Amino acid sequence: MKLPKAYKRLAAILMLGMLLLVTGCTENMVVLDPKGPIAAQQKDLMIISTLLCFIVIIPVLILTAVIVWRYRDREGRKAAYTPRWEHSTKLELIWWGVPIIVITILAVITVKSTYALEPSKPLVSEQKPITVQVTSLNWKWLFQYPEQGIATVNELKIPEDVPIRFEVTADSPMNSFWIPQLGGQIYAMSGMAMTLYLQADEQGKYWGSGANFTGTHFGDMYFDVEATSREEFDDWVNGIKEKSPTLTLDGYKKLAEPATSEKKSFSTFPEGLFEMTVTKYGASHNHGLSWEEAQKFELKETAAGQNK
Repeated sequence: MKLPKAYKRLAAILMLGMLLLVTGCTENMVVLDPKGPIAAQQKDLMIISTLLCFIVIIPVLILTAVIVWRYRDREGRKAAYTPRWEHSTKLELIWWGVPIIVITILAVITVKSTYALEPSKPLVSEQKPITVQVTSLNWKWLFQYPEQGIATVNELKIPEDVPIRFEVTADSPMNSFWIPQLGGQIYAMSGMAMTLYLQADEQGKYWGSGANFTGTHFGDMYFDVEATSREEFDDWVNGIKEKSPTLTLDGYKKLAEPATSEKKSFSTFPEGLFEMTVTKYGASHNHGLSWEEAQKFELKETAAGQNK
């Protein structure tokens, strides 16, 4: 059967469009290019889930095409006409049994992965984790390094092969903290302190971003992530301590005002600034913090109530 030229042209255009779409997407699919243990496990989960779904999807698509072609309205067709047919035990077992088996396997894998990839679960490593306190602001990211005593805006530097313990909150509308090549996103919410462990297995520059709509300049809420050697990281910290200004409480209040920002660094910041931000709007909640750390927030809440 020969297809009209119009159909051939339409098919060619659709194929070209799909090719361009796929080519353009693959260059930016950083999710499928993991650079850390969490992202690697998440990639494996996505691939396994997709392959299991293909077990159902591909036969359905093929059968749809076959049925449409075989039972199309045409002269001299040889397909059997069985108007009284209504049941087939064999077919019922196939189109109900296979999906049930696939869903069961997916459920088991999902449950195991959910516990294995719990964001607040510490990573197994001989290296001591570094804590980075992340605050989502309109429209910028503030990173505090409590152990190093420095802070940065829209710039995150971490040593390779060292677990990073992110404590995430927001002093603005709810957002989502995301470094695709290192792991999945976690929400940044006012009055909440969320814990997320990530790690970079190799040196390089990665892309970080907010993944929620937060107003006019939400598209500018991205930041650079650079994984370096421990020596380079220490030199970077010392350089900030020597050359960068101090972040005062008034300076933080100015920084928290809705506006975009270039990269900035600060040699010091007010003690307890992160805890103050979490408890700023009253009672706070936390996910993944230790008992001692949770006590800090409770003390801040009590002090705030007494000041009122």
